[in-house]
Amino acid sequence: MPNRLAHETSPYLLQHAENPVDWWPWSTEAFEVARKTNKPVLLSVGYSSCHWCHVMAHESFEDRETADFLNAHFVSVKVDREERPDVDAVYMEAVQAATGQGGWPMTVFLTPDAEPFYFGTYFPPSPRQGMPSFRQVLEGVRAAWTDRRDEVAEVAGKIVRDLAGREISYGDSQAPGEEQLAAALLGLTREYDEQRGGFGGAPKFPPSMVVEFLLRHHARTGAEGALQMARDTCEWMARGGIHDQLGGGFARYSVDRDWIVPHFEKMLYDNALLCRVYAHLWRSTGSDLARRVALDTADFMVRELRTNEGGFASALDADSDDGTGRHVEGAYYVWTPEQLREVLGEQDAEVAARYFGVTEEGTFEHGQSVLQLPQQDTVFDAETIESIRRRLLDARAERPAPGRDDKVVAAWNGLAIAALAETGAYFDRPDLVEAAVSAADLLVRVHLDEQARLSRTSKDGQVGANDGVLEDYADVAEGFLALASVTGEGVWLDFAGFLLDHVLTRFTGAEGGLFDTAADGERLIRRPQDPTDNAVPSGWTAAAGALLSYAAQTGSEPHRAAAEKALGVVKALGPRVPRFVGWGLAVAEAYLDGPKEVAIVGPALTDGATKALHRTALLGTAPGAVVAVGTPDSDELPLLADRILVNGEPTAYVCRHFTCEAPTTDAEALRAALGG
Repeated sequence: MPNRLAHETSPYLLQHAENPVDWWPWSTEAFEVARKTNKPVLLSVGYSSCHWCHVMAHESFEDRETADFLNAHFVSVKVDREERPDVDAVYMEAVQAATGQGGWPMTVFLTPDAEPFYFGTYFPPSPRQGMPSFRQVLEGVRAAWTDRRDEVAEVAGKIVRDLAGREISYGDSQAPGEEQLAAALLGLTREYDEQRGGFGGAPKFPPSMVVEFLLRHHARTGAEGALQMARDTCEWMARGGIHDQLGGGFARYSVDRDWIVPHFEKMLYDNALLCRVYAHLWRSTGSDLARRVALDTADFMVRELRTNEGGFASALDADSDDGTGRHVEGAYYVWTPEQLREVLGEQDAEVAARYFGVTEEGTFEHGQSVLQLPQQDTVFDAETIESIRRRLLDARAERPAPGRDDKVVAAWNGLAIAALAETGAYFDRPDLVEAAVSAADLLVRVHLDEQARLSRTSKDGQVGANDGVLEDYADVAEGFLALASVTGEGVWLDFAGFLLDHVLTRFTGAEGGLFDTAADGERLIRRPQDPTDNAVPSGWTAAAGALLSYAAQTGSEPHRAAAEKALGVVKALGPRVPRFVGWGLAVAEAYLDGPKEVAIVGPALTDGATKALHRTALLGTAPGAVVAVGTPDSDELPLLADRILVNGEPTAYVCRHFTCEAPTTDAEALRAALGG
């Protein structure tokens, strides 16, 4: 019989709807029941494409005996971390403070007042490698709750007090300057892996936001070392197994330093960020590799993540059926030499094995290899490789596909909108721009209410119950601002303004610091506030970027002032932990450069000369430059006000801090002004 999760919209919660555990979704009712029945709360947090979440569910939550014990002694609450990042952030901070590490599944035991007192991540069904079994943990927590309640209350109270005292060192509410950005670059240079690209050791995550900073820093200062780190890192990732050499797109991270073996789940946010950064790398260097990867990542998102409603699904699972009924990580993506021969025949299989680095020993498990593009001297025939790639992709499509998490997350769709709009504009792919517009339309129709308040998720066109957090408002505004620059449609700037007004009034603290949840949102044991960029830009730095771009488009001083105050935390963190504030550093580069404001006016947007100037403006490398395009009499975008044609020809105006250069009708002069 289904439990209470059967009525949820989260695919992760729905995966647990048939568990014998009497799950509750996160709700005040669950904690009221815990209070009335005098039971502790088991909080289990995960997400749908999390491998070890599935393992623990199968071992423990599907087990009748374990479920009976849980149902008798606990109130069990299941949370999708992608749906409730605020709940996840608050309790993950407690887990990391108490244990020194964190991860998912996250297992936390709470009092009925939602105060944590015992923590963990994955617990096995029987004791293993020094870990207690999940049943042992449950019995220990029940005994403590029953026999040592005062001690539990004391521990819980201390944890909550400690969390309340962990205030952010905010800096001085001033944006970083040359000194801090140079120090950040130096810090990145020290952590850079010269042999393999990227930063740090294994596991290795794609540093898309850091690469964005490096590209912008090079564009502003000419620092060749920054460009080299960006270019080499992107080439290593593109050649590695983390990049799907057949279907495009990127896996979550590499388990090794060489980018060969990925953790195979594919996340929308990674692919949106990487699509955009490879497009920007092409814009800076003209690299054919960067162009190919940007386009194949965009095509992957549209082909495999687009929903029927026009939005983008959250993720593809790492696991899939290996053909024997077992769910195995990577089964969809890996190949043996024998499998190559079955699809390609002897001769082409030998070529494919050399080209993609498939060996008899395998680069993964059980003699299987992850496809990559090793550097080698051999020259391969392009037509043969294209034929091989197409046949392997067709054969792979016959395998059982990984599951898809179909929920639409507002923030991640905002990132996808920005990436697809810009990639479509750069490479003359109007279909990609149209996909961006369709996703933006869905967010407006389904996620926004009459007050422009944003809901975080939807599924199958039905809006979820959870309020948007700061990253939702900021990333969706970022996507809408990119659409305004690409399409010239002022409605997207208007919607971005509505969202950023909420940032100013509901998410901003007294000193200009930003909170992840709204002032009028649900009260948790702590109001989360994290300025560090991890898998995605933090809400804080994303908001700083969107506020800065909006101010450049509109001349709004309050938005620019708010962006400057928000960048104070980047001044504090950039020199110390540059890898974890990459987007903040990229925004700071835009701030130091202006950012430049470009207005293109022409007799019609379909006019060839107008389109040429508009494209030149979009391809400029000036960090964070904003672009407005329209007719001289247009009132769509504020930057177009009072702009006239010069000698009746389409004209470009480049301004910075309310000071404009002489207008030009020449695309080459415009390119020089914008570093294109």
